[in-house]
Amino acid sequence: MKVNKIVALQLMMSMVLMLGTASCSKKSSSNHASRATGWDVDSQNGTAARNAGKKQQAGPGLVFVEGGTFTMGKVQDDVMHDWNNTPTQQHVQSFYMDETEVTNGMYLEYLEWLKKVFPPTEENYKNIYEGASPDTLVWRNRLGYNETMTNNYLRHPSYANYPVVGVNWIQAVEFSKWRTDRVNEAVLEKNGYLKKGAKTQDVSAESTFNTETYLATPTTTYGGNEELVLKKNPNGKRPKAGKDGVVPDEKNVYAQRSSGIILPEYRLPTEAEWEYAAAADVGQREYNIYKGQKKYPWSGDYTRSSKRKNKGDQLANFKQGNGDYGGIAGWSDDGADITNGVKSYAPNDFGLYDMAGNVAEWVQDVYRPIIDNEANDFNYFRGNLYAKNKIGKDGKIQVVTKNDIRYDTLSNGKIVARNLPGEIAQEPIGEQETYLRQNFDTSDNINYRDGDKQSSRYFDFGDSESTGKPEQSMYNSPKHNVTTDSLGKMIRKYDKSSKRTTLIDDNVRVYKGGSWRDRAYWLDPAQRRYFPQDMATDYIGFRCAMSRVGPKTERKKSPRN
Repeated sequence: MKVNKIVALQLMMSMVLMLGTASCSKKSSSNHASRATGWDVDSQNGTAARNAGKKQQAGPGLVFVEGGTFTMGKVQDDVMHDWNNTPTQQHVQSFYMDETEVTNGMYLEYLEWLKKVFPPTEENYKNIYEGASPDTLVWRNRLGYNETMTNNYLRHPSYANYPVVGVNWIQAVEFSKWRTDRVNEAVLEKNGYLKKGAKTQDVSAESTFNTETYLATPTTTYGGNEELVLKKNPNGKRPKAGKDGVVPDEKNVYAQRSSGIILPEYRLPTEAEWEYAAAADVGQREYNIYKGQKKYPWSGDYTRSSKRKNKGDQLANFKQGNGDYGGIAGWSDDGADITNGVKSYAPNDFGLYDMAGNVAEWVQDVYRPIIDNEANDFNYFRGNLYAKNKIGKDGKIQVVTKNDIRYDTLSNGKIVARNLPGEIAQEPIGEQETYLRQNFDTSDNINYRDGDKQSSRYFDFGDSESTGKPEQSMYNSPKHNVTTDSLGKMIRKYDKSSKRTTLIDDNVRVYKGGSWRDRAYWLDPAQRRYFPQDMATDYIGFRCAMSRVGPKTERKKSPRN
């Protein structure tokens, strides 16, 4: 018995010694020790390790959408017989999306910035502001009086929180780029990497902030004004001047992607992302949701609420019947005849408003009738145009100046700027980037695996040498040519050929969701339509999305054994 007690006592003493040693070991080790090398990562080259685990912050206006699998293209009704909604199972990564559609107030902020930085009175910039301005004439109708909206919808404060319309796809993309830069400019200023007030002080065409320019060549940001672009010690502290009054340069760096504070770009959502977010299957727990049985962004098969509190109320803004854009005044009305203010109706289970009704919305994708899930079923998207930073003859990254602005004349004659001073000039990738790659082999991937021989009766395989006929494209659409001469006069050459078989081409984009002009049929998130990317309407708006970096979910999970 004595022997057992002695053995037990020795075991207890050994455990205490082991725990004490482990505890001392923990205390003696640095909180910043690398798990790879054991080195202290509080050094100039340890930024990535030091910031490991830092989570992405949601950008202004965005809500988190946890990714997952869903049935894309599953519609309960297909009275149009478009045959462009073949159900496919897709997986979407987590991302962020605007809580509401971009409003008139938000877009006017963009226009005011452009007018201030690129004055329309200057010859070099005269088309920038006008090219970004929405087309307010979209409200006009040959047999309708809509001048009130033509004159007031964009700028009157009563419509400030209404979704912006009259914006084409190209303008929506340019707005998203601008928003990216303004948000990251504010983030860097808040974290001490830009001088306080830099985003509003002396901003001109020659001294604008661009996120990619800052990351690639920070010394050229704000036109090379080093008084505005600051450095910080990796530990987050501002460097102090020595006895000689000179601020030491060692270990002082600009913000980088590894700093974890710069947000990914704002952009249009892909069609798969938009449809997934609109369907909001996260709120359903029935097994059949895998089969895509949910008809609207809300639960149920009806457009009116079944809840006791607001039973009978319309859940979206849409056209209810011929000559009925809102219901009988004062009774069972949806509250709007045209668009309505954002957040006028309940959000879906992701917290997103107006994913059905109000305005339809642009998405990134180039339209094709078929979703090619055999080629890809993860983050599906058609429209990739891979580019790289342009390098000048001096070996340095080329930044756009006011003399390098490129303007495009759209098919309707509108002139828009495709790049702005301060941005990095881009060029298509070449063989150096695609050589021996298996995942992509060209810069332009819009027409990858695009249809088959039966898709067009005028399609011929082979080139003109083997067939003796002009080379045919997959989609034989009209090819208009609208340009301007040296005097700025518009030259319009419209394609009036009778041999054209379709309106689908590489400049036609998908738009999703029903609008105030649409019947309930189009409220189904899986419905899809297309429209030329350089044209606008009074019923298509947009909202932005942002990719999620890091973990799929924000829910805390216990480590698995």
